[in-house]
Amino acid sequence: MSLRIIGGQCRGRRLKTPTGRGVRPTADRVRETLFNWLAPRLPGARVLDLFAGSGALGLEALSRGAREAVLVERDRRHLAVLQENVGLCALPGAVVKAMDALAYLKGPATSFDIVFLDPPYGQNWIPRVAALLEQGGWLAPEAMIYVELEAERTAELPQLVPPTWRLIRAKRSGGIGYNLCERQQVG
Repeated sequence: MSLRIIGGQCRGRRLKTPTGRGVRPTADRVRETLFNWLAPRLPGARVLDLFAGSGALGLEALSRGAREAVLVERDRRHLAVLQENVGLCALPGAVVKAMDALAYLKGPATSFDIVFLDPPYGQNWIPRVAALLEQGGWLAPEAMIYVELEAERTAELPQLVPPTWRLIRAKRSGGIGYNLCERQQVG
């Protein structure tokens, strides 16, 4: 699959994509819709891209004005592609973390304005990661959280994420469901 940066400073830049079983980079048209949803929140935002893969989501955010994007990836093959894409874009603010998402979230927390949660399918990552994000101090008070999962599981999303995450947008494209949640202020 060919990927490119859709908008902003690196618009049109082609990205490398990891290969292998289970690899499903977020398609250009899905990213375009997502970033239209996020446009008002991007300038100056701190972004966390868990399960970063190619880095397309985090790099797109930086290209469109995010201040920082932390890209977390554990797979060595994907990590090599991710680091190459970070170099191709040469955007300030890209920070690559070569580690497991759960291990990263068990470390010292800093809050993020936008989180991309696009884990491998069929491994029940969403409830585990969502709980750590919510309880660990990783989310700004009104953080936006993008959650991608199998289209047929979209109706389950409210049971997979904390009750403080309000679903504000949801769409399907082929076999994927892509959803945008907003964290509700607690207290």
